[in-house]
Order: sequence, then C-alpha cells, then structure tokens
Amino acid sequence: MSNNTATIKTRKNLVSTRTITMTALLAAISYVLAFLEFPVPLSPSFARMDLSDLPALIGAFAFGPVTGVMIELIKNILQLLSTSTGGIGELANFLMGASYVLAAGFIYKYKKTKKMAKWACVISSVAMGIAAAIANYFILLPLFETFMPLDQLIASFGEFLPFIKTKLDVVLFNALPFNILKGLVIGAIAMMIYKKLTPILKGETLK
Repeated sequence: MSNNTATIKTRKNLVSTRTITMTALLAAISYVLAFLEFPVPLSPSFARMDLSDLPALIGAFAFGPVTGVMIELIKNILQLLSTSTGGIGELANFLMGASYVLAAGFIYKYKKTKKMAKWACVISSVAMGIAAAIANYFILLPLFETFMPLDQLIASFGEFLPFIKTKLDVVLFNALPFNILKGLVIGAIAMMIYKKLTPILKGETLK
C-alpha cells in the first residue's frame, strides 16, 4: 500500500512538473508569435492581428483552462518589458485571450471529443469577439485616441467600411467580427495539430 502511494505521488509530481514546463514553453512560443503580426482585412494599417493565442488554446486543451489563462498571463507580462502603451494594451490583450482559452478549456474539459473541441472553438471565438468589443470600446480605442483624434480614428475605419460613423460602429463592424474570425482561424489550426502534439505535451509514448 505504501509503495502504491509513493508511486501515485511520484506520478503526480511528474505530471505537475511537466505541466509547469509545458506552460512555460507554450508561453514563450506565444510571446514570439505575438511579434508576427498580420494586417486585419478592411482595417487601417495600425489594426493588426497575430496567432499568439494558439499556444494558449493548445495548453487549455491539454492541461485545462487555468493553464491556458496562465499562458496568456505570462505572454502579456513578457510583453510589458517592451510595452509602448503603459500596460494598457497588454491588459486588453490578456482579457481577450483569457476569455478565449477559458471558454474553450472549460467546454473541452467537460467532454474530450473532436465534436466537443469544434464546439469549444466556435463558442470561445464568440466569447473572444464579445470580449474584444468591450476591450476595444473601453480600453483600446481610448488608447488610440491619445495618438489620433476620435473623428480621424473613426474616419480611418470608414475608408474601408463607409457605414462606420461612430466608435460603436468600429466595435460592432470591425473589432467584433474580426476577433470572432481570428478565434475560428486559431481554432481550426489547433484542431489540425493538437492530436499530433498531445504525446509531446503530456510525455506519452508515441504509438
């Protein structure tokens, strides 16, 4: 009985150590991916997106939603080292990313099937879109206003989508849909690579 208890404790320690190690590794990858930005379709040049939430989503699927959030947190703490927004941009990025991986992680944890993973990606993309709308309206757009007058800011979006006339329009017709799209793209990539990465992440023997 004591040998079994010792074995169980050893396994738990190994799992815990591996989870911490993989969390750190995925956070580092996420940090690097944050520098690989792409222009957002139908948006001004300063509106850009990246795939840095992908490692956090993988982590949330593999180790649970808390791990996904931790990866997002570490990534944004690292970004603080070179921030140009006084931490405001990093806060907004964390809120959006955390909402995405938290929703996906909880849904997938409930039932770990491919079908549930698909639903997790879809629902979490909507969650991130809503979080992005809130973050843009109350945090990011006011931040941009310190560099560009509000009317000019709105007009820069209106050049691509003429029906954008107000700050709320920017949020509803730009931030919301494109963050949902971003979530779906990241989710699709995760669906393609997750099963192949699982043995590496969890230290399982390849079959």
